[in-house]
Amino acid sequence: MASNGSAYLLLDVAGTPCALPRASVAEVLPLPALHNPPAAGGWLIGFLNLGGTPVPVVDLAALLGLRPAGAAPGLYAHLVLTRGEALAYLVDRAADLVMVPGAAIRAAEEAGSLNGCVAAELVLGDRLVHALAPDRLLTLQEAARVEALTRAAAERLAALPRTA
Repeated sequence: MASNGSAYLLLDVAGTPCALPRASVAEVLPLPALHNPPAAGGWLIGFLNLGGTPVPVVDLAALLGLRPAGAAPGLYAHLVLTRGEALAYLVDRAADLVMVPGAAIRAAEEAGSLNGCVAAELVLGDRLVHALAPDRLLTLQEAARVEALTRAAAERLAALPRTA
């Protein structure tokens, strides 16, 4: 990993400390009302209407098997919008943005997590934080299904009459 360090957004995901690389995060939002079409369910909890574009929202805790799908989000829940992917992750809390020195970043075994979604372990004081690889959180089949549902949501949204 980089010897001078990297920036990470620290997250609370069902009580498990996780992090996303800062470069993969576009924005952090408080949890708004979501559109929940019938096809959504499980870890795909609905769509955020972002300026007329439906953005799929994935419950990261349910996706990682840390909490049953459909559990109500907590009081401090946030949406983490990804950069370039038009996808958002529901997390229990986006806690902090930190610089992690290169010496505190340890590569993780790709076989140690589903689809190799844990890319590294961050040693922050006495805590070990799982650094997630956003491009490996969804399998190819899951990503294809989410993409198809997003296209369908966009078509439904486009079919609605515009109001002034």
